[in-house]
Amino acid sequence: MNKTGIKICGLQSVEVLKSMINLPADYIGFVFDGSKRRIDGAQAGELLRVLDEWAPGSRPRSVGVFVNPDDERLIDVMRQAPLDVIQLHGQESPQRCSEIRERFGVQVFKAWSVDGQQQMMKGLMERPVDELEAYFGTIDALLLDTYDPVYVGGSGKTFAWARIPAYLARTRQHGIPLFVAGGLTAENVEKLVIEYHPEGVDVSSGVETNGVKDISKITAFVERVKRA
Repeated sequence: MNKTGIKICGLQSVEVLKSMINLPADYIGFVFDGSKRRIDGAQAGELLRVLDEWAPGSRPRSVGVFVNPDDERLIDVMRQAPLDVIQLHGQESPQRCSEIRERFGVQVFKAWSVDGQQQMMKGLMERPVDELEAYFGTIDALLLDTYDPVYVGGSGKTFAWARIPAYLARTRQHGIPLFVAGGLTAENVEKLVIEYHPEGVDVSSGVETNGVKDISKITAFVERVKRA
């Protein structure tokens, strides 16, 4: 079985990032929109320089989280912080995902909101699985996250994991990885990986103490994923 990729999202501190250098994280996420963990391009550029201190071959890929960004916004950030991946959390269309992918020469991850409750939400909060079809061929990964009316992620709430197989069936049919986010912690991620085998897991608030990234929690999270 292939390993499960690990994405630590919402990094803001150079000191915390430096303390993670020996951890086998695959992706480090920086949030540019819709979050209390938001940073700007200049801050991201400083953090990217820390990633270059990782040992050759172990450097995590950098991911920028945006909500409905226009080209001007992306150009401004990418000029200061040349990201590897752009993760889109808004209502970006398949065409828009493809445009960003081609114009900026990056991978594009598309976040897909899933209800935090056990029943289907009404309206457009949770998008039907069938709507995914139009995105295949325009994105490089799909990320399932718990719907939150205020923040794009980091809500600390899980969604109904029983929904995962339906999404996995579609993504694997089209050969793209599925990441799972939303309320993950060192205490529950092992169960998720063992039962559902997603290609990646994404954590933010679950490795924080009082809103600040906690290296002991990050280490425990990584260890549990690797053990699973």
